[in-house]
Amino acid sequence: MKLLNFQRDNQIRLGVKTEQGIIDVQKVADSLEVTIPSSMEDVIGGGATTLSQLQTIIEKTEEFISEEGIQYAPVVTKPEKIICVGLNYINHAEESKMAIPTSPVLFNKFNNSLAAHQDQIALPKGAEKFDYEAELVIVIGKETNNISEQDALTHVFGYTVGNDVSARDLQFRTPQWLLGKALNQFAPIGPYLVTADEVGDPTNLDIKCKVNGVLRQSANTGDMIFSCATIVSYISKYITLQPGDLIFSGTPDGVILGYPEDKQVWMKSGDEMTVSIEKIGTLNNVLT
Repeated sequence: MKLLNFQRDNQIRLGVKTEQGIIDVQKVADSLEVTIPSSMEDVIGGGATTLSQLQTIIEKTEEFISEEGIQYAPVVTKPEKIICVGLNYINHAEESKMAIPTSPVLFNKFNNSLAAHQDQIALPKGAEKFDYEAELVIVIGKETNNISEQDALTHVFGYTVGNDVSARDLQFRTPQWLLGKALNQFAPIGPYLVTADEVGDPTNLDIKCKVNGVLRQSANTGDMIFSCATIVSYISKYITLQPGDLIFSGTPDGVILGYPEDKQVWMKSGDEMTVSIEKIGTLNNVLT
């Protein structure tokens, strides 16, 4: 199932993407006089039971909204945690001139960093070296504490497309990366949250990034050093994950940071970033 959040009547509404169009879950539930969770957080927390209820809505409705003109919202708006994995593709670690990690390298963003599909991302003053990072984002579905690698993916609700936008001059100002990573709107996600059953195997998804229509990154999630299952299991041994938590799983090679210094042309206002992941969707944002 492909879920999304969108703005309507000054509210964030839960939607389901179908071949016929977008279903406004709350509107359809009201017209059918049924009670059903109508926020993404409630759907994630409700798991299989809520997804079954949504399936009933899909089968009964004849009301659809055209996706053209929709104002998207982040597919998860208030995660308790946004955890990111650095250097999780061998070629990216090599191009960054950093050691290939033997354990996942973790850092974090915050809710202020969230942005939606088609949002314009305002570049902050005081930084110049802006970069893109196409990433598969894991969305946790159950409270997860000390889970085994074998069982880890049973605690994943679904996946979305992310872009770990980075200000490299701020990122490497100190040994801690936080400042260059957690800036406002520097974690766009969307447009859809695709349930784990529909995605299937997260270790075999093509991932691409284009800037102004030019292909910059092209890889497969099978190239990850640490798989999604490994990442979830590893984090859960130290930090209890909650439904709706987001994990950015790392980016492949092709970022500007990996270019020779004399060929590094950093992103600027007006540049368009397009991140696509097989089976999930395409995330588009323009810098301003």
